[in-house]
This record gives sequence, C-alpha cells and structure tokens, in this order.
Amino acid sequence: MEIWINPACSKCRGAVRLLDAEGADYTVRRYLEDVPSPDEIRDVLDRLGLEPWEITRTQEADAKELGLKEWPRDADARERWITALAEHPKLIQRPIITAEDGTAVVARTDEAVRDAMGR
Repeated sequence: MEIWINPACSKCRGAVRLLDAEGADYTVRRYLEDVPSPDEIRDVLDRLGLEPWEITRTQEADAKELGLKEWPRDADARERWITALAEHPKLIQRPIITAEDGTAVVARTDEAVRDAMGR
C-alpha cells in the first residue's frame, strides 16, 4: 500500500496517523517532491475509477492561473488534464492510497482510509 501525501496537509497527516495506529504496512510518497509521471497518474486514475478533473484541486492558485474551471471535461481533454497534474502536482487531490488489491481511494476521511486498509 502506498499513500501520496503533502506533509503540510492536515487530511494527509490524519490518514498517516490512522494507518500507524492500525499498524498498516505502507509506503509514503511525498508527491510534491517525488512527482508522479503522466503514466503513474493514468494508473492511479484507472485504480480510482475516476477522471483527472475529478481529482483536481480547482481552487489552487495554479488551477486558477491555468483556467482549469474552463477546460472541457471529456475524453478529448483527458491528456491535457493529466499533463497539468504532472506539471503541477499541487493540483492532485490528497491523500491518495493505492490498495493492495489494485484499487485506490482518495482518503480524505477516516472511513476511506479504513476502506483502503481492508482491500
């Protein structure tokens, strides 16, 4: 199991605390430093069953500068969104846990973290 975190994020810190309290075996990826490639983002999206715009933090300054709210949200624009996430990792929703069964969850709640641990 791997968790993508930003240590400055309270939701990320909470997820890590819960994983530790439950004795989970996991790896931490500080995705702002160890930036995911477009292929890794595609893989996580497939595991999540989501589209890139569904894991994009559209309120971030980078999102506003890029005008993401105006971008199309369709198959033709998918790669453009993935490229933006790879070039601006701060836009990626966090934390994301990749579970052992090949799925992933956006673990913003204790329930979602526990769900990932049970997979």
